[in-house]
Amino acid sequence: MTSTRSLSPRFAYKSDKLKPLRAFCQTARLGSVSRAAEALYLSQPAVTLQLQALEREMGVRLLERSGRRLSLTREGEALYELARPLVEGLDGLEGVFRERIRGLDAGELNVAAGSSTILYLLPKIVEAFRAAHPEVRLTLHNVTGAGGLDLLRSDGVDLAVGSMLDVPGDLSYAPVYRFEPMLIAPRDHPLAKLETLTLQDLSPYGLILPPQRLTTYRMVDLVFQQNRVPYTVALEVGGWEVIKQYVAMGLGISIVTAICLTEADRARLSARSLAEYFPSRSYGVVVRKGKYLSPQARAFTELIQPALFERGDYYATGQSDR
Repeated sequence: MTSTRSLSPRFAYKSDKLKPLRAFCQTARLGSVSRAAEALYLSQPAVTLQLQALEREMGVRLLERSGRRLSLTREGEALYELARPLVEGLDGLEGVFRERIRGLDAGELNVAAGSSTILYLLPKIVEAFRAAHPEVRLTLHNVTGAGGLDLLRSDGVDLAVGSMLDVPGDLSYAPVYRFEPMLIAPRDHPLAKLETLTLQDLSPYGLILPPQRLTTYRMVDLVFQQNRVPYTVALEVGGWEVIKQYVAMGLGISIVTAICLTEADRARLSARSLAEYFPSRSYGVVVRKGKYLSPQARAFTELIQPALFERGDYYATGQSDR
């Protein structure tokens, strides 16, 4: 008598679904069956069979040849996005488990951040982390822009803390803090005496800005251009501390983010909000999508904001680094 149950095909690999998914993820990452086989210490035919079985199971083509390289189909990209964190999580399970049962008394944590983040945002967080986990070796990598992203992608750091404008598809950014744009000038400057400020008021005075390659310079240029207001750059120099010192010396005015202003700065400089013209800047945590955060990394993000990378916040986007 014919069974009424589904007659869908059964494949031997179903007893261990991790193997074909691991083969698929490695092939997608490396673009080659032979290179995936080398990475998995398997023969090339074995990897090919696993990929074929996985495609039969899913009922779609997952990979297609583009010249000498294999690339993902649209369906393959969807499966890769789902499978990669599962495979990486399972592959790293033993190490994470051993770290978990040892607690947070040992291990290391690598964090990428720019100078302004390290100087103004992280000190209290680092202090709290060191007090709670003194045996963890914490390294702050002072990098910004592409350097920080490269470290994230190569697993050179566990996470990055900073500001982002354009978030690449392979990274997740969770903004936590927001800071206003501020005009700073010497306390006896004519702009300090005005009740209200317009962009036209700033036009006659030379600006001290970070280098053109950085977002602050590009944002200032964009806002002045959009409002058709001329402006002059008196000096390009890197680092908020240097910029504040030169402004205090009367060498120009500047547009900075409120994150860098301390009580001592407000005593020697006039600081006025420019939120009417310039967007606020967000600062938060950046991680590689699919990366399983170590207990040390999770403990660090908990100090920034509890439950920061729960599902609802994981794919948030925000602003860019200076």
